[in-house]
Amino acid sequence: MTTRPRKPAPGTPAPGKLALPELAEMKRRGDRIVMITAYDAPSGRIADDAGVDLILVGDSAAMVVLGHDSTVPATVDEMIILTRAVNRGARRPLVIADLPFGSYQVSDEQAIETGVRFVKEAAADAVKLEGAGPTVARVRALTTAGIPVMGHVGLTPQTATMLGGFKAQGRSAAKAVRLYEDALALEAAGCFSIVLEAVPAPVAARITEALAIPTIGIGAGGGCDGQVLVWHDLLGLYEGGAPRFVKQYAELAPTIRDAVARYAGEVRDGSFPEAKHTYAMSEDELALFEAAIAGAREGV
Repeated sequence: MTTRPRKPAPGTPAPGKLALPELAEMKRRGDRIVMITAYDAPSGRIADDAGVDLILVGDSAAMVVLGHDSTVPATVDEMIILTRAVNRGARRPLVIADLPFGSYQVSDEQAIETGVRFVKEAAADAVKLEGAGPTVARVRALTTAGIPVMGHVGLTPQTATMLGGFKAQGRSAAKAVRLYEDALALEAAGCFSIVLEAVPAPVAARITEALAIPTIGIGAGGGCDGQVLVWHDLLGLYEGGAPRFVKQYAELAPTIRDAVARYAGEVRDGSFPEAKHTYAMSEDELALFEAAIAGAREGV
């Protein structure tokens, strides 16, 4: 039986795995970085096969997978389970885990404790934190402890209520300057990359130019060093409208619904399973079986 090799320390690549320093080289060369948000082993494996560079195990799972109305209810234990699952499928991509709301805001010590759990229990290659301000200190504490950190500015879903909802950020000069300064502060604290979400394209491009580390955009224009989309969004696995920045590359929800409806119909009309979907046994063994249960009935 083939066993998967153990992952090395965070930031140290396994054979064939993308290395953190390579991301900075990709930015320098002008190579676009591909990140996708995924939540389980099959999606991790498919993303790997498709050549994705980074997989974010996002706390968006609270909404997309677990049915909540926001990302806030996601727990550390839930996120560790999902990160561990993605890691079972992905080999080459770096797997980055979102630290859920409430798991790092209290103190640097809490952030380190949570980060260590993701590295030890889920084999995460890195973690992601939202915001700046106090988060800058958390980034510095985590990177000092040897845990790579991805930053996230602009629309930060964990604190969307304070931002006035799920709206674009940095649309005034003053707010754009704040985002610019926040990004620089996160880089100085040790982030290896920063997600820019729902930021005007010119602002995101200017931030990208100012940073030595790569930016990953979502609703932030083509001037970022890379892009990220949620698995369920790009595959059309949801019902209803999608955010403006989403491009659907497939519409799988109707296909899946039709397949399940066909299955249900065939079960109900008896056309499934057919003989080819069942297992047989030899006539001799069947005769012995029937004789055994007949004897058992007679003995009752």
